[in-house]
Amino acid sequence: MRMRSNKASKGRVQASPITVRRSPIDPLRAMVRCGPVSLPAALGRGGIVSFKREGDGGTPRASMAVLSGFRRAGMLTPDRAGVALQRVNRKDGWCDAPDHAAYNRHVRLPFSASHETLIREDVLYDFGFVLDWNITSRKRGAGSAIFLHVAKPGFPPTQGCIALHRRDLLRLMPYLRRGTVVRVL
Repeated sequence: MRMRSNKASKGRVQASPITVRRSPIDPLRAMVRCGPVSLPAALGRGGIVSFKREGDGGTPRASMAVLSGFRRAGMLTPDRAGVALQRVNRKDGWCDAPDHAAYNRHVRLPFSASHETLIREDVLYDFGFVLDWNITSRKRGAGSAIFLHVAKPGFPPTQGCIALHRRDLLRLMPYLRRGTVVRVL
């Protein structure tokens, strides 16, 4: 099966809308759909939530645009995304401290406030995409760091992100570009 696409200007691939629907069997899993293709995914430990709060583990029910992408520096993952993947290293982090001015922003480490490091011992952030949840219009405490990233084996729940098998995220990658909307229903 192939994902439906058409050629946009300058030779870029334009994808069908990307939707994320909760599994009827397991509320912490979902199906990510792009055109006729459905891919399994893990959701946050709090399931899909309508009122997202920092630390609740929920995946927000929302339409979120892809803002940017990142990849582990030195990694050989094909860079086939329609958005440039910024290389991250041990000095890259993401602030999750609601009272800090850099809340829900990329930060350089060391960083004194609460944060998540973008280089991990596992494969989750080998490459991923930043979704516009509480970024362009920030509200303190409404949740941070909603990424589309690689899932752990067995699809255990995330902290609120949407996680796909590495192979499936690579398959979806050419259809993701800045502004692509991911709708969590």
